[in-house]
Amino acid sequence: MTTYQADERRYERQPYNRSGRSGLKLPAVSLGLWHNFGDNRPIENSRAILRRAFDLGVTHFDLANNYGVPYGSAEKNFGRILRDDFAPYRDELIISTKAGYDMWPGPYGEWGSRKYVLASLDQSLKRMGLDYVDIFYSHRPDPETPLEETMGALDRAVRSGKALYAGISNYSAEQTTQAARIMRELGTPLLIHQPSYSMINRWIEDGLLDALEEAGMGCIVFSPLAQGLLTDRYLDGVPADSRAATSRFLSEDKIDRQLARDLNEIARGRGQTLAQMALSWTLRDPRVTSVLIGASSVKQLEDNVACVDGPAFTEDELEAIAKITGTRAAGGR
Repeated sequence: MTTYQADERRYERQPYNRSGRSGLKLPAVSLGLWHNFGDNRPIENSRAILRRAFDLGVTHFDLANNYGVPYGSAEKNFGRILRDDFAPYRDELIISTKAGYDMWPGPYGEWGSRKYVLASLDQSLKRMGLDYVDIFYSHRPDPETPLEETMGALDRAVRSGKALYAGISNYSAEQTTQAARIMRELGTPLLIHQPSYSMINRWIEDGLLDALEEAGMGCIVFSPLAQGLLTDRYLDGVPADSRAATSRFLSEDKIDRQLARDLNEIARGRGQTLAQMALSWTLRDPRVTSVLIGASSVKQLEDNVACVDGPAFTEDELEAIAKITGTRAAGGR
């Protein structure tokens, strides 16, 4: 294994956006380690992706306690690569993790209790070999635990020094407003929200983005490619090694090839791939701080990060996209 030295021009490759009214900036494109960094993937491939990502200015790596196959393996493998390759660059990195979904058996292994949230953080730090993470999220709201308890656990995580910032994911606009109020009263303002968002999944436009702006929070979106639907992967069929053929998160009956082909024509006119256009589209609103991509190869990573080089959208393009996807047109602000 060769010794890694980061590209000296890494900060010239993409913009960095402030997260809400905080002091923290995130790269326009961040890397999520959900699908491709577990024990079922070659670690040298994961290492190559992470190295190239940092060379391209991707300073933010996003994880969760149950990412990877088996659960926890993405954090474990990331920790190994961090130790071997990125230890000299730790202060240049934003590393996040989350607690909320099922992680271990029994009543204390998921959701939002103080016991689960803080125990999960300790486990994540141990797997990654870290003293702290930069952002720690409540991964989903818990309908049976008082919001004050879950937010109190996030506050405790920050006050203990085990996290620098707190965030939430998958919360509604109303829940976000309530969570932000609680955290302000505790003295640890929420930094950021991580929702799903794409050209065919625009729910955050109905109140959540406004709530985040009001609360002074940033927004980092996941699934901007709709699990691969907004790429050229399925224009002519379902490849045997594709997510639709191998993953429980996407089934063939969810694929709308005509929609993808129509959107692809707009992308071609912009000099972009469909995936690049879909990523650029999520970043068109300045309230979106960053977009999370996944990558199974260095080439896929490079192609997706290149979305930051795309042209601004015209009103005609936004109207055409809205017509194809069956949604109202909504430009940036």
